[in-house]
Amino acid sequence: MSGTRVTASGAVPAAAPGAPAAPGAGARAWAVRAVIIAATLLAVGLRLYDLSRPGYLFGISEYDDGTDFGSAIRLVRGAVPYRDFIMVQPPGITLIMLPVALITKGMGTITGMAVARVVTALASAAAVPVTGLLTRHRGFFATLVACGVLAIYPDSVMAARTVLLEPWLVLFCLLGALAVFDRDKISGSWPRLLLGGVLFGFAGAVKVWAILPVVVILALTARRPRRAAAYAAGVVLGFCVPVLPFALTAPVTFYRSVIIAQLVRNDVMRIPQGYRLQQILGLVHVSQLPTPPLVIIGVVVVLALAAISLIGSRLAHSAPPALDWFVTGTCALVVAAFLWPADFYYHYAGFLAPFVGLVIALPVSRLFSALPAGETRRWIRRMRPWATAIAAATLVVLAVFQVIAESHEYSGVPASEIAQVQRIIPPGACVATDQASYTIAINRFVSTVPGCSLMIDGVGTDYALSSGRNGETGAGSSPAVAAAWMAQFRNAQYAWLTSQEYRRIPWTPQLRAYFQSHFVPLTEGPDWLYVRTAHPTGGPLAG
Repeated sequence: MSGTRVTASGAVPAAAPGAPAAPGAGARAWAVRAVIIAATLLAVGLRLYDLSRPGYLFGISEYDDGTDFGSAIRLVRGAVPYRDFIMVQPPGITLIMLPVALITKGMGTITGMAVARVVTALASAAAVPVTGLLTRHRGFFATLVACGVLAIYPDSVMAARTVLLEPWLVLFCLLGALAVFDRDKISGSWPRLLLGGVLFGFAGAVKVWAILPVVVILALTARRPRRAAAYAAGVVLGFCVPVLPFALTAPVTFYRSVIIAQLVRNDVMRIPQGYRLQQILGLVHVSQLPTPPLVIIGVVVVLALAAISLIGSRLAHSAPPALDWFVTGTCALVVAAFLWPADFYYHYAGFLAPFVGLVIALPVSRLFSALPAGETRRWIRRMRPWATAIAAATLVVLAVFQVIAESHEYSGVPASEIAQVQRIIPPGACVATDQASYTIAINRFVSTVPGCSLMIDGVGTDYALSSGRNGETGAGSSPAVAAAWMAQFRNAQYAWLTSQEYRRIPWTPQLRAYFQSHFVPLTEGPDWLYVRTAHPTGGPLAG
């Protein structure tokens, strides 16, 4: 389109040393930098605006953030993951949050959580410029689409509103890819491959899903054993250094928590495929669609991208480059991993966000670059600017939809309820709960009562000690689970139970009898607050 001959990959080649820059090269580079900056600012704005909605910064918005940030709070006070309490993720997020957790000693747990939420939102936005650096050699269109999609992808924005794993997983995976790839090819530098492996390995220490892009890169380097070895060594190093010091303190618990509890889960119902597809496709701002139309949309998208890639390869007279194979392979594996297990949550799709943008941007930009130079047919010459304009307009419209959707969001737990419970429970009290983010929100997560349970993940404890069962699917049949929950209530002075407690607490006859004999309600549901008493009584759990 510009008269510049393209490489087999479709990327514009770098100028030879000492050669004059191609006409317009400076302007194109400036435009690429400008779109990276604009997309990054958009990502920051969307995520901070979402965090500013009622109850999201200082309130209660999630279950998992209580576990993720709570593990770091426990660690700064001397309790070690897996040895002293159960968590079903590797300890990467604990280490990331450790500096923030230090401030909870002087400023309270909810202040620390607010800071951690802002830091996580910024980490999510930081993935946008990294994506830009990964794609800038492919030109303006590729950078615009890849950065734009990641900036506005709904589940990426929602996953960044509190301390969840996906924003950090995405950031470290993209940093690893930036180190491993030299433009479109796998780098021939073993220090870069080693560094990339370390970054991917630490991403795995945040969440084991990082194994998916790791496998794809290992497959791409299979014919270059030395490169594969350097990369694999980095992965092992990046994973083992942060993980082994914790795993070795309680290897059996670590295995049951991080491996078994992730692979084997029994739930009452399977999350519908239609819901998963709608989240994956980014169609979260419309009412839930029936599954067949979503399948058709997905198939059409896949076929269209396959056709674009095939045409681009025929015009370029070469197969797609390694970067394209990496993006396509990772995207396919992640989608398969999301559709297979019984569980699926909205924030899972946040991990897919960068690959959705890249799997669209790279094949299309390669097709544009492979079009014959000096083409006289007007419609071909205008294809790139038209596509760029349409992409930019679409991203703007979707960004507006995202802002409108965020303007209607708020936390499900009223601030008045949080303030009331905080007034009732004195500082330092031992509070039993099925969701740690509740006690973090009222600065009652840390207790001065001897023997107070350190549990931070009730359902994770169920999974780990009962081979994947929860409160609804028979976790109470495990003596270890029953003992863990009995210890949770035995030393508690208060109990703050959410409306989802039946899914997390295995109410065995013995546990129910103990609870009813020792606790009476202070406030009514949907989240009930109880206080310890010496007199038996009934209550909402009596049935």
